[in-house]
Amino acid sequence: MQLLPLDKLGPHIKQGEVHFGFLLPWVSAHDGNRLFVKLIHEQDQFLQTVKARRFELQHGLDATYGDYWSGTVKLVPEDGGSHFGQPGRYLYRYDLESPLLDTPLDWIVDPYAREYGVGHQSAFTLDYEEHVWADSEKVWKTPHLRDLVVYEIMLHEFSWDLVGAQNLLPYLRDLGVSCIELMPVANVARSIDWGFEPIGPFGPDERFGKRRHLQRFVESAHQHGIAVILDMIHGHTGSHFAYEYVYARLGYHENPFMGSFAKDMFGPSVDYRRTFVQDFYFTVNDYWLDRYHIDGIRYDCVPNYWDGPAGVGYANLVYHTYRRVEQQQGTGHWQRFFVSDEPLRLIQCAEQLEHPVDAVEKTYSNAAWQNETLGAFQGVASGDWGRLTDLGLQLGLTNYEEVIVHDGQIHPKTVFQYLENHDHSRFLCRFGTHDLLGGVIREADRSHWYRLQPYLIALLLAKGVPLLWQGQEIGESYDIPSDGYARIGRLRPMRWEYFYDGPGHALITLCRCLLKLRADHDVFRRGQFYFHNHWDQWQSRGLLLFSHWTDECYALVALNFTEQEQATSFWFPRAGDYRERLHGIHDLHAVPEGQPTAFTVPSHYGRVWMLD
Repeated sequence: MQLLPLDKLGPHIKQGEVHFGFLLPWVSAHDGNRLFVKLIHEQDQFLQTVKARRFELQHGLDATYGDYWSGTVKLVPEDGGSHFGQPGRYLYRYDLESPLLDTPLDWIVDPYAREYGVGHQSAFTLDYEEHVWADSEKVWKTPHLRDLVVYEIMLHEFSWDLVGAQNLLPYLRDLGVSCIELMPVANVARSIDWGFEPIGPFGPDERFGKRRHLQRFVESAHQHGIAVILDMIHGHTGSHFAYEYVYARLGYHENPFMGSFAKDMFGPSVDYRRTFVQDFYFTVNDYWLDRYHIDGIRYDCVPNYWDGPAGVGYANLVYHTYRRVEQQQGTGHWQRFFVSDEPLRLIQCAEQLEHPVDAVEKTYSNAAWQNETLGAFQGVASGDWGRLTDLGLQLGLTNYEEVIVHDGQIHPKTVFQYLENHDHSRFLCRFGTHDLLGGVIREADRSHWYRLQPYLIALLLAKGVPLLWQGQEIGESYDIPSDGYARIGRLRPMRWEYFYDGPGHALITLCRCLLKLRADHDVFRRGQFYFHNHWDQWQSRGLLLFSHWTDECYALVALNFTEQEQATSFWFPRAGDYRERLHGIHDLHAVPEGQPTAFTVPSHYGRVWMLD
């Protein structure tokens, strides 16, 4: 793979002029096509007396990618009451005249824009104030995989925009979060949207803020000890993505960018058999890693570009992204990924729910989303104690290797563990829901908040990377439809008032306690794990026991998913005094080695004992 020539793509401003460049393969002036750019100052966009100005671009050829259109526009002030030529943000789009069309094809979004306006409009800013990175970026280190606690955020639901999210970073650090996963921030067509149908992949959507706001957010997150990874969509697009929109409207039977490759989920798919596609998304990755200092990428919907662990799609992209970072040799801000005697700390996480083991172990991904743990949690919540065995195995990541050798180098590997994420209704909904607004909205009955407790203890003390979905720690309770526009196009703002009510206070207190345990005690992050699989003794009664240990420490976690307090016993492999870490008032003293020790586990709760 190679990087696209971004220095001649999109808008570039210099001394009152803006140069536009647009790769548009197979659309040539020799076939009678003409391409124009339309410009209007942002302050004039809603005025009926001011129209966008239209400038024709010239056709040429790029030696690698083919047809290339470009031109330079002087931003000279004009009479007539418009703001054209003045500093500020300008909106633009391309339109195409073609013999194949009866009318010009308008509203072509620039796939190389770095800024965007409302709707199908790209943007640039005259006299833009670039962010100056703080010196702290020269010393920040992306955390090791085993030290990650991930918090997933949809910006306009969590805090509306990047400025609001930045103000909440102290809260997340205090909670125990060490990594933020931002749902897609790239440009989409709608103002209320999850962001999984991108049309402008090279910059943050205008609803979240400007480029410098995202850069300041990442910088501030790093200063709070928090990494940032972005959710990126590299296997499908929105219908107004230029390389889908233009060729579909022209009626081309083939497309130099789009096409069926692996699976076709969630909109038009991209064809990784084409070098142009491979280079495009490789360039997107490099751009965000370089310009925004992100710590990694969560790759959405990998099945759309999964052709196996040695294919030209996903596996090829993550391999070349790893090698690209490696080539930076730890200079400048790239030093964040380099720690002596370790592979790169670049986070590359695959959402490959069909083949998570292959995705994480057989490619240069070092993490993966997987739904097996969630599925086991869901089975237990339905009262199927048989799924407790599956849950115990999943909490210990039985089917996953912790390290894999690639090209002679040992790479740590892991998966994300979750009860909730943006794709699913809140787990609390499994214990009862009620209708709001006449059935338009459903949400969980929060009086059942206490039933979440053993699930949270299991999640936050399991192997792997625990992930919290925004508001999970205060008992957020939204239901999500399984399909339809209401699933992705309805705003579900975090109800911060839950922080102060009884259920919210109890849940966040538990989460803080568990995440502090995880952070303070290496045994939960780097220790050995063992699921105590005994159906008659524990699972058949709705109990689950697992342990972590190192040479220096031993910890036992006992969980009760039933309505009654339960008495049981355990044969501790090490003698001594065991302190109960959730409340510190249920300690076990003078525990003998290898002999049954009796204790009780409260209903819908758990105990965590550690050897002092």
